[in-house]
Amino acid sequence: MSAPEIISTSDAPRETFVLNVGPQHPATHGVLRLKLTMEGEYVVRAEPICGYIHRMHEKMGENRTWAQFLPNTGRIDYLSAMTYNHAYVAAVERAAKIEVPLRAEYIRVITSELNRISSHLVWFGAFLLDLGGFTPLLYAFDDREQILDILEAVSGSRLTYCYYRFGGVCNDVDADFVRGCRDFVARMRPRLKMYKTLVTDNIILRKRLEGIGFINSEMCRKYGATGPVIRGAGVAYDVRKIEPYSIYRDFDFDIPTFPEGDCMARYLVRMEEMAQSLRIIEQAIGRFPDGPTLTHGVPRMLKPPAGDYCFAVEAARGRLLVRIVSDHREIPYRVRLRTPCFSNLSLFEEASAGMILPDALAELGSLDLVIPDIDR
Repeated sequence: MSAPEIISTSDAPRETFVLNVGPQHPATHGVLRLKLTMEGEYVVRAEPICGYIHRMHEKMGENRTWAQFLPNTGRIDYLSAMTYNHAYVAAVERAAKIEVPLRAEYIRVITSELNRISSHLVWFGAFLLDLGGFTPLLYAFDDREQILDILEAVSGSRLTYCYYRFGGVCNDVDADFVRGCRDFVARMRPRLKMYKTLVTDNIILRKRLEGIGFINSEMCRKYGATGPVIRGAGVAYDVRKIEPYSIYRDFDFDIPTFPEGDCMARYLVRMEEMAQSLRIIEQAIGRFPDGPTLTHGVPRMLKPPAGDYCFAVEAARGRLLVRIVSDHREIPYRVRLRTPCFSNLSLFEEASAGMILPDALAELGSLDLVIPDIDR
């Protein structure tokens, strides 16, 4: 289905006006500005204007040692910081040929999947708040607090994590971590069923999302959109399956896809992804190996061999690619971040044309944008 056409008469002049949404409007989820050209209630053009929170992370990567750039990665997509840690350290490990102990790989997978669930819970609560529902936000943040307690105990942080190291992780986990993960899995599965009854099956939500905000697979490929956006268009693209990294190939999990391509499809992808992350965590905890969590002998001042190296991971919002260029010095020659939110936002202008304003804002929320991930 295509977007509805704007109604106009041939003998009447077309009157439009410009509406600014942001940069501090609550519907933009951050310092994003949308310059909307409107004809009545219909969007003629939605022009995203970026740059209000640009911090030059890539340039900072060229003025710090390889290790000093690590804290930056947790501040790009602050809701998916563990996977951003993972992408950067894995790229450097690939360049420097550093082996990672098996126990450390298990810890990375468990913490990344916990972080993925916590990220989706923030989106779930905020998205429903955009649509006028306040109660789900309280439930979502209650569940998220359980994850933050688990991750804080091992990383010392609740949001902008810097837990991974070249060759492993900085701290080993203990029995309390394992017990906390098991308890969370047991708690979260009934909660997902409750979310289905309370929210997903709610007729008001379905009328608000079904048939709204169509994004097909061709549009996703055109703009490079990934993550739940392309999976909500029926394409089973997930880096954990397509380009398996770490130990993801050892786990049994599915890639949720919904072919409808509307806001509801993207909603359902994320809700099902939380269930799949619980499957991964449960399997990892069930065969958690002993052993070291950090490779010995990694020099404090790394000098990776000269070359061009890339590493991709599946972050909460899609494919994150880290490209590093080394000239065999203590400081990277080039750090390039291909983040998912910039590509996912890029299609909004085309996808929102002809929509009424409330539906366009629902579509914007269904993209799950983190603005520092765009203005990096």
